[in-house]
Amino acid sequence: MTAVREIRLKSRPSGLPTADNFEVATVDLPDPAAGEVQVRNLWMTVDPYMRGRMNDVKSYSPPFQLGKAMDGGAVGEVTASNAPGFSVGDLVQSNLGWREGYNAPAAGVQKVDTMGLPPQAFLGVAGMPGLTAYVGLLRIAGLKDGDVVFVSGAAGAVGSLVCQIAKAKGHTVIGSAGGPQKVAFLKEIGVDHAIDYKAETDLSAAVMAAAPDGIDVYFENVGGAHLEAALNAARLRARFAICGMISIYNATEPQPGPRNLALLIGKNIRMEGFIVSNHWDMMADFHRDLAAWVRDGKVKWKETVFEGIERAPDAFLGLFKGENLGKMLVKLA
Repeated sequence: MTAVREIRLKSRPSGLPTADNFEVATVDLPDPAAGEVQVRNLWMTVDPYMRGRMNDVKSYSPPFQLGKAMDGGAVGEVTASNAPGFSVGDLVQSNLGWREGYNAPAAGVQKVDTMGLPPQAFLGVAGMPGLTAYVGLLRIAGLKDGDVVFVSGAAGAVGSLVCQIAKAKGHTVIGSAGGPQKVAFLKEIGVDHAIDYKAETDLSAAVMAAAPDGIDVYFENVGGAHLEAALNAARLRARFAICGMISIYNATEPQPGPRNLALLIGKNIRMEGFIVSNHWDMMADFHRDLAAWVRDGKVKWKETVFEGIERAPDAFLGLFKGENLGKMLVKLA
């Protein structure tokens, strides 16, 4: 038997979650059964979409269950194998984060080809957030020559890669983020116009000053005032890829929509929401392009790391307080 700790959902939050909504439990792992592997998690991810899973409502991803371990992306090392094709020491990816270790059928894990990247990159720039940026910009927004691109949440795991993909393809990029450190990072990765939305009294005016002729593509991570600003700045036939709206995830009552939504009509704007899990077919192309961009020095990334399974709730709550620069991660071992 191997003792491991896991994070469970203790109660469902109203508004911004607190530490009281989580609990740490210890469980014993038996030896893996036939067809199973035992894995020690090295890294796990926390992501904004997990907030919706704390509510007991039907959505594209099932809700977390009270008194049960939460789950999410993780990268770990096989410590025992009773499954053909897996050996001790293999690096694997799974959706069994929020725990220090686990037993799982071989079909529940996937070997990781690191492509020369650190393992945790497959929870960020080379993983689901990276693919989200790639899909949203290239397939949903249909990036084309000459587009001016505006990205909200531009210093986060998804937004920062959206900015860099657009720059790698030769586009003018406007990025919005909160605070001088994040704005400095945007300048470091080549963003043409970096806006500190926390320092602006009129976000729409700031965006239009950065793009006096308007924007063609908006990549949405934030919602609220950012969406209003993008609508005001949009050119004719602009395309909006709606990835997330973190500004309203902890709202306790319905939030008002953009006051200028009618601009969709006269400007012929196309706005499309998307879930990355519907676009796994693009992963091979994404990894091919990412490897080339990294090799050519066109992609950089930042990580904000909390250490220890017990810090996972702190890392998660930090997402909603703007504490992450780049990908928010928890190092487990």
